[in-house]
Amino acid sequence: MRDDIFLKRRISNLVFFSILIILTVGSIVITQYDVMKGFASITKAIIWGGENFYPDAKALRILPEVLPKLQETVLMSIAATTVAAFFALFLSLAGSKTTRIYSVFSLLSRGIASLFRNIPLVAWAMVLMLAFGQSPMTGYLALFFGSLGFLTRAFMETIDEVGNNSIEALHATGANYFHTIFQAVLPASMPQLISWLLFMIETNIRDATLVGVLTGTGIGFSFDLYYKRYDYHAASLVVILIVITVILIEFVSNSLRRVIL
Repeated sequence: MRDDIFLKRRISNLVFFSILIILTVGSIVITQYDVMKGFASITKAIIWGGENFYPDAKALRILPEVLPKLQETVLMSIAATTVAAFFALFLSLAGSKTTRIYSVFSLLSRGIASLFRNIPLVAWAMVLMLAFGQSPMTGYLALFFGSLGFLTRAFMETIDEVGNNSIEALHATGANYFHTIFQAVLPASMPQLISWLLFMIETNIRDATLVGVLTGTGIGFSFDLYYKRYDYHAASLVVILIVITVILIEFVSNSLRRVIL
C-alpha cells in the first residue's frame, strides 16, 4: 500500500517537472532567447554597475532635494494604507462568514475584494492618470485601491479564523451583533489585523516608487529623472535611500509584530 502511494507521488512529481521543462524549453524556442548570451550579460552588468552606479561627491549634493521626495512617498504610502484598512475592516466584517448579516453583503464585499486585488497596481495608476493626470492624488488612489482589495481579503480570512466559542457564549447571554463584534471578534483578531496592516505599509512603500515613476511624483519621479539624464551616480543615491528606508520600515514593523503577536 505504501509502495503504491510513493509510486504515485513519484509519477506525479515526474509529470510536473516534465511539463515544467517542456514549458521552459518551449518558451525559449518561441522567444528565440539566447540563454548563453543572457548569462554572459550578467557579468557585464555587474562590471558596469561597479563603474557607474554608485553615489559620488556630486550626487551627495542632491540630498536636500531627494529627502523631501522620499518623505512624501513614505507618508503617502502610510496614509493610503491606513485609510484603506479602515474601509477594508467594514467590508471584511460584512463579507466574513463569521460576522456577515446578509449573504448579499458578503457576496458584494468578496466581489469588491477580488476585483480590486486582481487589478495590478500599475494598471490602477495608468487608469487613474486619465482622470487626475500626473499628480500625488493619482499615486495615492492607486495605492489606496490596491491596498483595499488586499486588506479586505486578508482581514476577511483573519476574522473567519476566529473561534466560535466566545461568539456563541456572547450570543447565549443575549449579546447583540455589535457587542459580539467589539467584545469577541475584534479583540481576538486585532493582533493579526495590525500585522497585515504593517505588512501592507511595507509593500506600499516599495510599490510607491514604481507608482511615482508613472505619476511623476515622489522618490520614483526623482529616480526616473536622474536616470533619464544619464546621471547614474544620482540615481544610485536614490536607490540606496529607498533600500535603507525599506529596511528601516521592515525592522520597525517586525519589532511591532513581535510585541503584538
